[in-house]
Amino acid sequence: MSFFHDFKHLTPAQRHTFLASFLGWTLDSLDFFLLIFCVKAISADFHTRPSAVLAAVFWTQALRPFGALLFGLLADRYGRRPILIFNILSFSVIEFACAFAPSLPVLLALRALFGVAMGGEWGVGAALTFETLPQKGRGAFSGILQEGYALGSILASAAFGLLFHWIGWRGLFLAGASPALLVLYIQTRVQESPVWLARAATPKAPSSNRLIPAHILKFLPRFLFLIVLMTAFMSFSHGTQDVYPTFLSVQMHLTPQTVGLIGVLYGFGSIAGGFVFGVLSEKWGRKRAIIVAALLALPVIPLWAYGHSAITLAAGAVLMQFMVQGAWGVVPAYLTELSPAPVRATAPGLAYQLGGLITSWNGVLQARLAEWSGNYPAVLAGTVLLVAVTLAILASLGHEAKGTEMSS
Repeated sequence: MSFFHDFKHLTPAQRHTFLASFLGWTLDSLDFFLLIFCVKAISADFHTRPSAVLAAVFWTQALRPFGALLFGLLADRYGRRPILIFNILSFSVIEFACAFAPSLPVLLALRALFGVAMGGEWGVGAALTFETLPQKGRGAFSGILQEGYALGSILASAAFGLLFHWIGWRGLFLAGASPALLVLYIQTRVQESPVWLARAATPKAPSSNRLIPAHILKFLPRFLFLIVLMTAFMSFSHGTQDVYPTFLSVQMHLTPQTVGLIGVLYGFGSIAGGFVFGVLSEKWGRKRAIIVAALLALPVIPLWAYGHSAITLAAGAVLMQFMVQGAWGVVPAYLTELSPAPVRATAPGLAYQLGGLITSWNGVLQARLAEWSGNYPAVLAGTVLLVAVTLAILASLGHEAKGTEMSS
């Protein structure tokens, strides 16, 4: 239970920072996954196919790098805390507007704007967190922080299963505007990153404007590698999540309540995986933890994609997301450790979201292949087989950076 021991010994300011970043990512994820679970209902409302609605996922992912760059640059210049507040308000307002979309094109445009806002939250929150927390236990904190994404999917699953029958997809989007309330907590309890404050207070040498580009240029090869690595990571998560509820609804003919329950269960599996492999990454190193989690997803494919009952599919989904988010649990710490301080709010988030851009057509492509072939299981299984092996290979080629000092 080293995580709880380490968390207990954090200062109040560090705890508030970690909790605020965790909840920010959780509520961002909630707003993203509400659409995922409502694809069938939205397609029926707008008289179109599920693959057309899943284009919203494409636009969200495609615009996320712009958000990562915009909000990251602002956070590197003006501070992590105020930009995180602005970021959360932005995606909350856009989610609220989605409830009133009169047509699919308007909804797609709003989800593109949502992508800009969503793209900024992860990098800014991760920089604020890991520049505030101590070095000890960073892997465990990383595993929990990343699984705010899984908790968001749990909340979306529960909301879909419990409330969809009563309020429909538009009502769910109205409820998705709730993250705006988090701003009050951040405003009153969260402090600015001490690393950013120290850097902002340091007088700049006359030649600093020439030194920074050289510093970034030196980081460029590693940054390009991170983009490729995050492309594999994004394919691993979105390839197992974005179409899965549609598969359960359309091909397996499960009810919204059952689909929602399965979503809740595999969400808890995700959180457990992120925590377990985050802790293991403190002992094994970041690379080894990623590789093991990715390869252990392979034996789960038959249960996850070819189960013949809700029980077997749920068991497969829990195990699959345990491995997927186990690998992902290492990512926040790994990317921030690999990034230099002057661009720490920009580089990790931008690499993260550029990986999402490259794989942004994943959900639409999977849905179209499944509609064309009538075989969702084969499409899902093939996706995991390809991306899990690719991710393991790429991780083996990367640089180990466990324990990097953030202030250096």
